[in-house]
Amino acid sequence: MENRRKGTGMALLVNIGHNGWYRDTELAAELRALMPEADIRTLDAPGDMSEITMLAVSGLAPNLPAQLPNLALVQKLGAGVETIVAHPALPPHVQVTRLKPLEPAREIAQYCLTYVLMGQRNVAAHAESQARAAWESLEPKQNHKTRVGVLGMGHIGGETARLMRDLGFEVHGWSRSPKDMEGVTCHHGAETLEPMLGICDYICAILPSTEETRRLINAQTLAAMKPGATFINAGRGDLVDEAALIADLDRGHLGHAVLDVLCTEPLPETDPLWSHPRVTITPHVSGWHLGEALADVVENFRRLSAGEDLLHAVDRQRGY
Repeated sequence: MENRRKGTGMALLVNIGHNGWYRDTELAAELRALMPEADIRTLDAPGDMSEITMLAVSGLAPNLPAQLPNLALVQKLGAGVETIVAHPALPPHVQVTRLKPLEPAREIAQYCLTYVLMGQRNVAAHAESQARAAWESLEPKQNHKTRVGVLGMGHIGGETARLMRDLGFEVHGWSRSPKDMEGVTCHHGAETLEPMLGICDYICAILPSTEETRRLINAQTLAAMKPGATFINAGRGDLVDEAALIADLDRGHLGHAVLDVLCTEPLPETDPLWSHPRVTITPHVSGWHLGEALADVVENFRRLSAGEDLLHAVDRQRGY
């Protein structure tokens, strides 16, 4: 622990909070490389817990806030903060910040594009033909004749909309408040959602988890979607009423659903979504690398220590 400064009274604790991504020691090492003078710790050797003023997490453990009497800031290592702002053990005075990195936003946009292009080029149909050793030619779909809808026009959704636009798709974006983006038809407000869903061949959902968005994709909004459309969720799992989604797919309305986020993660082995022929599951991997956003983590530690305004502060009442 030679990298840890002793006696400063202000320390940053790294605790990812789940497996399958960065390890705490790896992330702490990357942060120390950016700010060698900082006191950055992990739970394997946390030292005096009363010195910890900032916590960097992906998932916030149930009992951790109670162990940190001088905690002033929880830095989410990502965009979605719903589980942190609703954490029952997090005192109301503790600030919450999130990240708005470009690299994972690009990765999520590319994830959505991957499945859109698979549909455009009939990838699943060609794989099925190959399995039967059948030479069956299918006409690819043309981008300029295809409508892609993006739900959520924030940092990540905007990146997704621009990528689709630049590849020649007719792009429609939906958000709660008005947005303006060149080359994208922007819709806002609850009354415009179902009409937009009804004209899009692909729906890319990149919405945060709030009271307004939870189960926004339900029996009614699923029925409003264009028959045969592909629904892609790379936002938050609780956006979708999964039972309603299965029912819609079973009756042959939607063509396919691609789900990178689920209501329960990891998805239980017995969940019917695993084996549904019209569902593709990926294990929350659409946006992976933090890239330049690691600099924002150490900058927020510096700002917290200096009593300055923080980057990407979250309104805990609004949830984002």
